[in-house]
Amino acid sequence: MQQNINTDYPIDVVIAWVDGNDESHFNKMSNYLEDKSKLNNQQFLTRFNQVDEIEFSVKSILKFAPFVRTIFIVTDEQVPLFLRGKVKREKYPNVKIIDHKEIFAGFESYLPTFNSVSIESMLYRIPNLAEHFIYFNDDLFLMKETKITDFFDKGFPVLRGKFKSFDTNTLYKVVHQKIVYWLGGKTKNKKYGYKKAQQNIAVKLGFKKYLRLDHTPASIRKTTIKNYFDNNPEMLIYNIQHRFRNPSQFMIQSLANHLEIKNMTCILKKDYQLLYFGSYKKPLIWYKFNLFLSDKNNNKLFLCLQSLDLCPKYKLDFFLNWLKKLIN
Repeated sequence: MQQNINTDYPIDVVIAWVDGNDESHFNKMSNYLEDKSKLNNQQFLTRFNQVDEIEFSVKSILKFAPFVRTIFIVTDEQVPLFLRGKVKREKYPNVKIIDHKEIFAGFESYLPTFNSVSIESMLYRIPNLAEHFIYFNDDLFLMKETKITDFFDKGFPVLRGKFKSFDTNTLYKVVHQKIVYWLGGKTKNKKYGYKKAQQNIAVKLGFKKYLRLDHTPASIRKTTIKNYFDNNPEMLIYNIQHRFRNPSQFMIQSLANHLEIKNMTCILKKDYQLLYFGSYKKPLIWYKFNLFLSDKNNNKLFLCLQSLDLCPKYKLDFFLNWLKKLIN
């Protein structure tokens, strides 16, 4: 264990978090949302709603990544339930709350923002953030003890992904898009997409293929992003000007990864080491079985439970109880 903690450089964790159940936040968002019908759309609201899973995310990091110096939670005038109050905050001295106003200092005209992509673009501006940091989503958890070298090796970020062709170079996807267009349907190009946001920046950087990410922690070097935006300030402005997601935006994790690949300053791993649940329509026994298998597989380090707010209550209760046992 001790060898995991000793390192020549500090490593921080950053988590962007929002409580969409908060009435004041909901009202603020509704003031800026042109299409009010989205306020009744579960697929739209799930990006903001939460079930306090961030508590388990933070505690899994504290338990399974003891080498982490500070966990920064980036929010918009909000505090997770498990950190509210002086007594609770004192229990977690290495967990810091960072408000959007801090990272958008000098760019306040782009606030408020309800766009995770825009917020992620400014994370490198967190005061006192370590050069080496790991970006988590609040629905991402560590399942087992990790080592520094799972994220950084000799100072280089460990990137998990597989090189894939761009959608515009994939014949069946091009044909499908054209058929949808001819039939008068909506094309995916008009919507923000997880893969598209990765492809957008890879194209901009001149890649022939892109590194396809999944829902794993992202190992990032702060100066990699800072230097790029210092030299390309228009790219920063473009990515933060949208209060809500825009299909032309790019993921900051993908920007960092492709820059590191270009400079040959990274370690590439094809294995995501991930257990991912993005839907909760299967029988409960199916989830229990997959969690059991992952528990027995020492190579599975990460668990992503996306959109838990859409999970049926009896399944949600199971997952939350499972997470409680995990971090105890």
